[in-house]
Amino acid sequence: MGFVLRGGCVVDGTGAPARLADVEVDGGRIAAVGEVSAREGLEEIDVSGLMVAPGFIDLHTHLDAQVLWDPDLTPSSWHGVTTTIMGNCGFGIAPTRPEHRSLILQTFENTEAIPIDALEAGVSWDFETFPQYLQTLDRLPKRLNVAALLGHTPLRFFVMGEEATSREATETELAEMCGIVAEAMLAGAAGFATSKNDVHVGAGGLPVPSRLASKDEIHRLARVVDESGKGVVTVTSGRQFALAEIAELATSIDRPVSWESVFTGYDGLDNYGSAPPGAALDLLKRSAALSDNMWPQVSCRPIVMQVTLQDPYPLIAYCWSFKEITGLVDRDARLDLFRDPAWRARAKADIAERAEMMWRRLSVQETAVHTDAVGVPLSELAERRGVDPLDLLIDLGLEEGLETRFRMVLMNDDEEELAAILAEDQLVLGGSDAGAHLSQLCDSCFPSYLLEYWVRERGAISIERAVRLLTGHTAAVYGLRDRGVIREGNVADLVAFDAERIAVKPLRRVRDLPGHAERLIAESIGVEHVWVNGQQVRRSGEDVADAYPGEVVRAVSA
Repeated sequence: MGFVLRGGCVVDGTGAPARLADVEVDGGRIAAVGEVSAREGLEEIDVSGLMVAPGFIDLHTHLDAQVLWDPDLTPSSWHGVTTTIMGNCGFGIAPTRPEHRSLILQTFENTEAIPIDALEAGVSWDFETFPQYLQTLDRLPKRLNVAALLGHTPLRFFVMGEEATSREATETELAEMCGIVAEAMLAGAAGFATSKNDVHVGAGGLPVPSRLASKDEIHRLARVVDESGKGVVTVTSGRQFALAEIAELATSIDRPVSWESVFTGYDGLDNYGSAPPGAALDLLKRSAALSDNMWPQVSCRPIVMQVTLQDPYPLIAYCWSFKEITGLVDRDARLDLFRDPAWRARAKADIAERAEMMWRRLSVQETAVHTDAVGVPLSELAERRGVDPLDLLIDLGLEEGLETRFRMVLMNDDEEELAAILAEDQLVLGGSDAGAHLSQLCDSCFPSYLLEYWVRERGAISIERAVRLLTGHTAAVYGLRDRGVIREGNVADLVAFDAERIAVKPLRRVRDLPGHAERLIAESIGVEHVWVNGQQVRRSGEDVADAYPGEVVRAVSA
């Protein structure tokens, strides 16, 4: 039976002015937009006072594992997201041979801060190849649609084994990888993803395999995507594969190249949070000038993480010496290294050029012992106590069994520059990292935040532009045919929200992961109704029980 949404203000995802219109849905598709006559058998749904938009698209997630145990894909589903794209940064869990399963999970633990206990308890290995993984996703109940990029890291492990972390591929190995990419694209992969970022450190503190790939390897794998005539190529940039190299790749193929990321305070190389004002906007404009096939990913939220010294991976962005810590699996070995004066001396030398910025951006956030230190920048706290800030950071953690949780403002906190970035056209909005860094941040709430803060409170962008960035623009760049725009014939992924109320609730820490592991969640206010493939999954601000109409969205030829 079909239904019609009445009384809502339609923001159709194209950037066109919002307008009062009915939206009729039949058979999971949009049947009409405009004036729809009442008739027998057509359910009437009153959405008066609400904005009706296409379902939001989250292009940068790491839900590859979470989708196997969480059919609700929370918190994304609470914020109007109807389609998520997984496999970013070249990470993923397929293809994976049985002998590499532990290695893949350890890589996920180190790079994406997903607790290993949750991964081991939650990942059911009923697949080996990438097409088999997609078939597994097909069978699973899903509240949302999912699309999956083929990750370079599991691809190299699959072909090269553990040597993937230490050398370039041989011609024979590269030919095998090209065949696997072709197979994945034929099965419906959303594209291919890689990373050359130096902060991506995997199992045992070794570089993730994609970092060992030559430029030729990346180009040849990308050409396979190009030859398929569908999908995207995504790149997490680094010193060895920065703007010029991405531009070279983008101009050599006809598929969109989406690269990560433009953040204020980041120069695309090594300066995390310490690049001068304007550096990010300049990077974005230089990208647009080099190629109209390059699409930098932009986040609309400050990147703020909650970090303990049990899992100090985010601190690598400020201090390379923390790679030595993350490379140690044994907890006692980590404690010994933290106490080692020689390691501390190396770390202080690493930090030297960024010290002022780093220590004023770090503070104690959660503690049962150091309550007098909560909220005080470590630069100020160290001065009060007459100690070095690094010694203070480590000693505070050691005194509480490494359980002290520090608030770390990493980057993207220059609001004036970020407002200017959001006004640019040659970008795609994403960077939520949904499914990753679960105990450290929760940015899967970004659609609600964009509409709450940047539209309603700041007035920096219009509601039409915000919705287009969340929907139609991303769908066009990523080739998500029949999604992202409210028009007759398109898939009925829809969200009805209250523009005057939409907001993000405060972060909460819960223990609902497999193995009782913890994560941060952020609920929404004002996301009233959501439909996925024409079926309602959220009603009056609450999830609809047992509503799992999500599909695997496969790349299709233009």
